[in-house]
Amino acid sequence: MAKYKKEDIFRMVEEEDVEFIRLQFTDMFGMLKNVAITAGQLEKALNNRCVFDGSAIEGFVREEETDMYLHPDLDTFTIFPWRPQQGKVARLVCDVYGPDGTPFEGDPRYILKKVLKEAEELGFYFNVGPECEFFLFHTDEEGRPTTKTHEMAGYFDVAPIDLAENVRRDIVLNLEEMGFEIESSHHEIAPAQHEVDFQYEKGLKAADNILTFKMAVKSIAKQHGLHATFMPKPKAGVNGSGMHINMSLEDKLGKNLFADTDDKLGLSRLAYEFMAGILAISNPCAC
Repeated sequence: MAKYKKEDIFRMVEEEDVEFIRLQFTDMFGMLKNVAITAGQLEKALNNRCVFDGSAIEGFVREEETDMYLHPDLDTFTIFPWRPQQGKVARLVCDVYGPDGTPFEGDPRYILKKVLKEAEELGFYFNVGPECEFFLFHTDEEGRPTTKTHEMAGYFDVAPIDLAENVRRDIVLNLEEMGFEIESSHHEIAPAQHEVDFQYEKGLKAADNILTFKMAVKSIAKQHGLHATFMPKPKAGVNGSGMHINMSLEDKLGKNLFADTDDKLGLSRLAYEFMAGILAISNPCAC
């Protein structure tokens, strides 16, 4: 069930003094992109009439197929709390459509929605709980990222050893203001490495949340004069970063389909089959 209608978006933009709205989407490599509009162009955007040049996006369309349309998902409306509070900045996550009004097959969000719909037709509802790890490094005199850090903190260390405790605090508070339910945050194993875990959500919202999380972390880190990176191995000789994905399936009534109290490990046959499928995809030669 939709959370927002068009009139809700117009009302919130007016009441919250929103001046700019970012219409966000992702490219084929999962990189966040956006087209920024002013509040005066909001009606046009909500009527799905905002166009961008798809040929300029890596992996999208050929040069002769340039016009692509952004269809905002109204339920993704949120205000960026780290931006100025006069003339606020908000965002809407968008699906990408072609000029003929059909979803663009190369839109990662559309691909995910298709797969989730296929799962629902089988009676499965997919939940995802991410555990996101990242590094916070210094920048050089020209503001470019480095892999340098002054701290030597390790797993679960606290201030003053953990020099980025206040940065992590700002990240968590800003995310909570955007509606995230943060379960925990802490220093990770390597110096300058951190982790923030947030509440599981349905598959599509979880994917939107992960991209929003990365953007928020990078933006808030920059305000502290730091560079945030989610690279798997930005620095040799220390632990790399991962993103653990806690996954589960439930039925339409919310029953956990991975649980079986009669099994010695508490797992259902479906859970074992799910794990086998992941292992087969990860190592197809072993099948």
